[in-house]
Amino acid sequence: MEFAKKTAPGFLLCLALAVPSWLLGHAFPVVGGPVFAILAGMLVALALKDRACWQAGIAFTSKKILQYAVILLGFGLNLSQIAKVGALSLPIICTTITMSLVIAFVLRKCLAVPSNISVLVGVGSSICGGSAIAATAPVIGADDEEIAQSISVIFLFNILAALFFPTLGGALGMTNEGFGLFAGTAINDTSSVTAAASTWDTLHGTGGAVLEYATIVKLTRTLAIIPITLALAVWRTYQAKRGGGASNGSFDLKKIFPFFILFFVLASVITTVSTMAGVGAEFFQPFKELSKFFIILAMAAIGLNTNLVKLVKTGGKPIVMGACCWAGITLASLAMQHFSGLL
Repeated sequence: MEFAKKTAPGFLLCLALAVPSWLLGHAFPVVGGPVFAILAGMLVALALKDRACWQAGIAFTSKKILQYAVILLGFGLNLSQIAKVGALSLPIICTTITMSLVIAFVLRKCLAVPSNISVLVGVGSSICGGSAIAATAPVIGADDEEIAQSISVIFLFNILAALFFPTLGGALGMTNEGFGLFAGTAINDTSSVTAAASTWDTLHGTGGAVLEYATIVKLTRTLAIIPITLALAVWRTYQAKRGGGASNGSFDLKKIFPFFILFFVLASVITTVSTMAGVGAEFFQPFKELSKFFIILAMAAIGLNTNLVKLVKTGGKPIVMGACCWAGITLASLAMQHFSGLL
């Protein structure tokens, strides 16, 4: 009861920002609700003087609600459906993910970008934008300003990809299948993949075929959240043990290992088994929508914990890193299609 009293004001403030952001996200899907929520949170944060009564609820929403969102995200992954296009898309996906992570690692050294931001930009660029950042941030212990900065970088290149990729694909003479692969493997966020694929369908009169194919490719790419986050969790656990936590009795696996990722995996398995047993995909739709709303809710909290002035002042290097990751992924996707005879 005491916990509820402490968290209620901050949670309700986040909710008041999340609802209009969710509506704006539906009206402007290229931008997306999470970006609106972060911006709204940062603007409101400028007006908050005494944060004491709000802070407990904001912290709960930015941490716990974000984890619940990732768990619910698992209900959007049908592993059997993903396996159908995996043989063709998986080599391209693995190449683009590797390219982005390597670029982020190299530029972290060259540009002196903070470690957590480089991981979030690399993972967000290579896997699925905001969802990957949401899943990875608790694993590596990223703070709210690092999350906000990474989301902002990803958002910028999502918009550019959604606007220019259909034209680029047409100029390169891509087939419908080729553009579906390109959009699904080279665009960061699902909303921008949807926007680019829908534009292609409209321009080429495909009846929505490219949108459906690009979405499945994107879901296959989303599955990479599991090995990436587990690998980061194992590394963080190892680092904690090596740092002496285990020897002095302070090492606590529950605080370090992201057990919510295991529930994410379980949710995807439940979805797959249930679908194979005849349960319609529409049964899981409410879970998927709730996951999206929870991410928006958490992003509002992250925005409230972010210093907008500081974000603007320190944003140059992460943007350069994001641009390089985006260019690397784009070129890798095109090159893999060329070598596979699809382009």
